[in-house]
Amino acid sequence: MTDDRQRVLADCRVEIDAIDAKIVDLLVQRMAVVERVIGIKHAHGLPALIPERVEEVAGNVRSQAEAAGIPPDFAETVWRAMMDWVITYEDQRLNAVPHDGEA
Repeated sequence: MTDDRQRVLADCRVEIDAIDAKIVDLLVQRMAVVERVIGIKHAHGLPALIPERVEEVAGNVRSQAEAAGIPPDFAETVWRAMMDWVITYEDQRLNAVPHDGEA
């Protein structure tokens, strides 16, 4: 793109970068809770994947997106990708930690 075309997007790009920074901050908070969840799941012998919870979260996100006026499919796609990543992360962590009584 030419410099003129780049300049017309500059203000929007600054806004997007600021929003992205806020999203990263929220992800930091979310991952702190995920770490607590891993400990709870480990202590109670629960699996990383709890399908009914995945569907509950996806449904909640779709409803919230629709109410907020953004495409529910977009929100659900983003959340499902995040949940898939987190479930894999949890599974790896749960399988790396010995259960009570195991050495």
